[in-house]
Amino acid sequence: MSNDIQTLLNQKVKEYNQISFIAKDPICIPHLFTKQQDVEIAGFLAAIFAWGNRTTIINKSRELLDRMDNAPHAFCTQHQPKDLKKLLGFVHRTFNDTDLLYVIEFFKQHYANQTTLETAFFKHQVTGEKIKNVEMALTHFHEYFFSIEDAPHRTKKHIASPVSGSTCKRLNMYLRWMIRNDQQGVDFGIWKSIKPAELICPVDVHVARVARSLGMIKRKQTDWITALELTSYCRTLDSKDPVKYDFALFSLGVIEKFN
Repeated sequence: MSNDIQTLLNQKVKEYNQISFIAKDPICIPHLFTKQQDVEIAGFLAAIFAWGNRTTIINKSRELLDRMDNAPHAFCTQHQPKDLKKLLGFVHRTFNDTDLLYVIEFFKQHYANQTTLETAFFKHQVTGEKIKNVEMALTHFHEYFFSIEDAPHRTKKHIASPVSGSTCKRLNMYLRWMIRNDQQGVDFGIWKSIKPAELICPVDVHVARVARSLGMIKRKQTDWITALELTSYCRTLDSKDPVKYDFALFSLGVIEKFN
């Protein structure tokens, strides 16, 4: 059975890990840019918005970038108070302009001292210590992201952490985008702090359903431990690039409605 699963998954990876996949997926948003900081910011926003209908996610991401003059790094770091008025009224599901203004402030402060968002995840902002695995990186990022005084409590539901037991699906997907580099042109591979082998699979209800139906995971809950369990299984299929199977599991669950 495991050979059959591997054959199926490898087939789906080959089918979907292609340039043609980009246009209908939220990853199309960072692909609008070439400057690294624009890719990082646009990718982060698209990833945070990535729940629900993909067309809506893409449209709302484009709307926000239009409000930011399609120059997200310049807008975040150089805006004047009057420029922020263009963001008022922006809403995507439960994410609103209060959340957005805080995200912009975080980017402004971070990029004032750093040239890349990579250090927000993989370098401790107080000690300067290098962070060596994804669980530590996500935990640190959550703490660092909300370290600005008067951070809105409501915004915390949009930035997941393993500490709360979340699968951290959207942030793990974002890390996949930034770190995987297989020359296929979908993921960017611009961050080098960890290897693709160390990434954690993005898990949502669709991926979990497919993985359970294929016997890849046994856990009944869908939480951080489930993400680790699925990643462990995927490493038995490809130890150097386990998260490539996100293409297969996502496409089976969302696009092909595999049951």
